[in-house]
Amino acid sequence: MSGSSKLGMVQEHLKLYDHPLLAFSAREDNGVIEVLIDLKNSSVPVHTYVFPIHPRDLDHPQFAWHLQRQLYDALHDYFIEMFIRTPQDRAVPRSPVPAREGTEGS
Repeated sequence: MSGSSKLGMVQEHLKLYDHPLLAFSAREDNGVIEVLIDLKNSSVPVHTYVFPIHPRDLDHPQFAWHLQRQLYDALHDYFIEMFIRTPQDRAVPRSPVPAREGTEGS
């Protein structure tokens, strides 16, 4: 199967996914098929998430399931990357956590 027909196959499968917040597309970049995830109608700047599809997954008899697993994994990663700050960010001063009543001196 040629690169353009593999791209078309991925694009056809992505049409099966409809999400109110996300748009899915695919492209070929230097012979590698990539899936792109974009946030629809965003009022804040958010990057496009891109992940490659390995050629063995494109040729696998269970391609649709491999694509779904990769897409769901990528969605998790994409949303995690959207955090502006996390508790692990050392640049953010931590506020002291007040002791709960009845736990002091225990």
